[in-house]
Amino acid sequence: MSGACLPCNPEEIGALFLFEKLTPEQLGRLCAEGRVERFEPGPVYTEGDPATCFYVMLEGTVVLYRRVGGDDVEVSRTSQRGVYAGSMQAYLGDRVRQVYNNSMRVTEPTRFFVLPADTFAQIMQEWFPMAVHLLEGLFFGSKNTQRAIGQRERLLALGSLSAGLTHELNNPAAAAVRATATLRERVGKMRHKLAVIAQGSYSPEVMANLIDIQERTAERVAKAPVLTPLEASDREDALADWLDDHGIQDGWRIAPTFVQAGLDVDWLDQVAAAVDEEMLPSAIGWLSYTVETELLMDEISDSTTRISHLVDAAKQYSQLDRAPFQNADVHELLDSTLLMLSGKTGPRIKVVKDYDRTLPRIPAYPAELNQVWTNLIDNAVSAMNSAGGEGTLTVRTAREHDRLLVEFRDTGVGIPPQDRERIFDPFFTTKPVGEGTGLGLDISWRIVVNKHHGNIQVESEPGDTRFQVLLPLTAAEEESE
Repeated sequence: MSGACLPCNPEEIGALFLFEKLTPEQLGRLCAEGRVERFEPGPVYTEGDPATCFYVMLEGTVVLYRRVGGDDVEVSRTSQRGVYAGSMQAYLGDRVRQVYNNSMRVTEPTRFFVLPADTFAQIMQEWFPMAVHLLEGLFFGSKNTQRAIGQRERLLALGSLSAGLTHELNNPAAAAVRATATLRERVGKMRHKLAVIAQGSYSPEVMANLIDIQERTAERVAKAPVLTPLEASDREDALADWLDDHGIQDGWRIAPTFVQAGLDVDWLDQVAAAVDEEMLPSAIGWLSYTVETELLMDEISDSTTRISHLVDAAKQYSQLDRAPFQNADVHELLDSTLLMLSGKTGPRIKVVKDYDRTLPRIPAYPAELNQVWTNLIDNAVSAMNSAGGEGTLTVRTAREHDRLLVEFRDTGVGIPPQDRERIFDPFFTTKPVGEGTGLGLDISWRIVVNKHHGNIQVESEPGDTRFQVLLPLTAAEEESE
């Protein structure tokens, strides 16, 4: 948008703090190569357009804003003379894509001193060569450092997740190994007991009854009820008494196994009625091995299922075998991330899932969203550790108009008011030295805002901090690369 051209007064622009150290000759050149323009209320330039001019306000009111998803977010409003905006990086030339990084509008008739971008770049390099070199170093150095530390941040997160996954896998794997070794021993004893029974002078009818009892005992193991500790203790006492009364040795050792399998005194009465008194101890011993093998096989099944579940969660988290951009179920992503970080949350932090399961799948980059969830959960855990190591992490999903909300709420120490405006800045961190790079939230902001056209915001007070991620329910016309 062009404004009305007005005469340029070297004395007026020389009074601005940006130009107050310039010589009369330099001010004269600025007036000769630049211009003064007056803009009526409305837009001056738009974010993303080619950056062709450098603007310095002489009088009026300017508003700078950024496009976040589908919304215009105001970042600055001022009437201070001498404020500047526009093509401030023109001195970098073609090494950086020269576009406006924000949008500017004026709310009242406003005058600017306007300098073409190429003139601004030329003057910077002629008048301030050392400053330009320093600025170039800062700009590219910051970019390179940010990229390197961003990679380091991802590697650290991966290392932490790998350690957590290894710990989570080790428990069921060790349980399966122990159960397999014990199972081998029990099956061997069962074969021995069967040989002893087979050597007895028992009729085929009695043997058939015993085998039928064994089958029905195995079925009861699969349907064993869950007892309270008091109920289990009472049933163990009753079974131990029954076994002692019937001359069964080590009844105190067998009783807990039978209780775990769901057997009771009535069941043992049925066994006693089906076999001779002489055969009862061998029958009870054989059934004890049967119960133990069934319980051990259940333990092996549970352990291997757990391992398979963890491997599936790792694949879901990494998205290694999936397309980078796809329609994703946010709840699957959240569950896989929470499972991968379960070692970090630990038993002292309660995790509550408050999901709206009616929400649709959304177009997204799942692996990158998992990185966002990881950063936000890690920050929440750190905040609760700082508050004593205990707390509740609530992960909530909901629909908010045409967006999907994912909220992470923790009961940690909170974020001080003076820090809330800076937490998304690169390299800003409140964690102790060595525990944070200050890029987790910056990376999260870029993934949510730049990549997904969404928004991320925070509300915080001691004991109640909420990070809210808003994601579009439908894809934008053009997806970011």
